Amino acid sequence: MNKTLKHSIMALLAATLGLCASLAQAQAIPDSIYVIDSRGEVATSGFGLCWRTGFWTPAAAAKDPNGCKCDKDLIPKEICEPKVAAAPAAAAPAAKPMGEKITVAADALFDFNKATLRPEGMKKLDEVAAKSNSLVLEVVIAVGHADRIGSAAYNQKLSEKRAAAVKDYMVSKGIPANRVYTEGKGSKQPVTKPDQCKGPKSAKVIACLQPDRRVDIEIIGTSK
Repeated sequence: MNKTLKHSIMALLAATLGLCASLAQAQAIPDSIYVIDSRGEVATSGFGLCWRTGFWTPAAAAKDPNGCKCDKDLIPKEICEPKVAAAPAAAAPAAKPMGEKITVAADALFDFNKATLRPEGMKKLDEVAAKSNSLVLEVVIAVGHADRIGSAAYNQKLSEKRAAAVKDYMVSKGIPANRVYTEGKGSKQPVTKPDQCKGPKSAKVIACLQPDRRVDIEIIGTSK
């Protein structure tokens, strides 16, 4: 036997003894189907494969804590890759306040140049109050307006009086006073166009400016 062959046999023998020694240090834990080394880790071969005990079966691998690490390809996917639990459904958003804007013409509410409610105007406001009572009411906004006839100061006061008259009637119909906000805009927000209703004060011009003599009522609340 030449020296080279002798050295090769000796090296192989040493490697075999080393492997046997390594496995001798490892232990088969009764609850595990894999060989566990002295560090508490699964013993592996030089190719990175886990050493199995005689108790190994695919079914046992699926139950072993190291099964997915050692034999992932043999274990049902849902075990090694469980589905992430769906996030709980978000709570439904709270109902948003629903706004409804109603414009009541001044000729239905008031006579020209007046702030006293007419019977026809009261009927209109009864409808508005009924809508308000069908909601969990947040606020009622009444904004009075006047046409351009008269001074700016006079029209401002007139628009405020008209809004206040609407509030008083709404309160008499059960709407809480602290829920009704009033404001007067005078003649600053006309509905008619600048090229309409030309000329000095006359019955024709007064009739033409009727859309500007109004009260805007906005109801804000949530459905019951």
